[in-house]
Amino acid sequence: MQSAVGIFRSISEANEAVADLRAAGIPQEKINLLTPGDLNTVEQELAQLPKSETEQPGIGKGIGALVGGAIGAAGGLSAGSAIASLFIPGIGPVIAAGLAAAGLLGVGGAAVGAAAGEKFETANTAGLPEDEIFFYEDALRRGRTVVVVFSDENQQLEAARKIFAARGAESIDAARETWWIGLRDAEQEHYQAPGDSAAERERTYRSGYEAALRPDTRGKTYAECKELLSRTSPQICEDPIFVRGYERGREYGQRLRSSTGDKPQRRVA
Repeated sequence: MQSAVGIFRSISEANEAVADLRAAGIPQEKINLLTPGDLNTVEQELAQLPKSETEQPGIGKGIGALVGGAIGAAGGLSAGSAIASLFIPGIGPVIAAGLAAAGLLGVGGAAVGAAAGEKFETANTAGLPEDEIFFYEDALRRGRTVVVVFSDENQQLEAARKIFAARGAESIDAARETWWIGLRDAEQEHYQAPGDSAAERERTYRSGYEAALRPDTRGKTYAECKELLSRTSPQICEDPIFVRGYERGREYGQRLRSSTGDKPQRRVA
């Protein structure tokens, strides 16, 4: 299973993209959406979107099929959909719509109730690299809405990527670079040194920094993850610059997670 991802500035822009995905023949169960905020906020935003004669208040033409049931609008959720309202430490409240949406942030079935839980736990999200998870979280932290299409059909994935590009979505690679540019000035003192290998030192340091933000290393010291890092970054994991970057990344992640506390996740629908 592979993925196509679009990061949108607002839920209204994401709504148009979701509508295009459905019009292109991509099944609803392959479309997943993550957006910051609670249900009341999302309902208010969707209520302001243009509607056709067949749509009810509070439902957008694209996202309506995904979140309509959870906000009391007509249509409800199809058998292939699920929705949960989650609290993610370091981000805050997040709405996850779609069969695999909650699982994208490492949230299992217990958070969304027994009925939806089995679907979330068995959803195949193998097409989403673990080293990208943090950047979806960062997009949500910046108020963005993330739309992910999972499919094993190249034609559907290519159609989704074209739709995302046409709708002005930010790619995960662009989001990753924007994030690092925002940190680079503050981090340079930790890897800079005289010589001509500044770019190589930055790459090594950044690799360590990002390695500390993966779901499987999050919150753990370098020593605790050394064996894992020897598999994921075998050429550089013992470089002192990589280690320094890892510990700085770990501290950064801890600050983010503590910024909103640690509230329990709760089921919505």
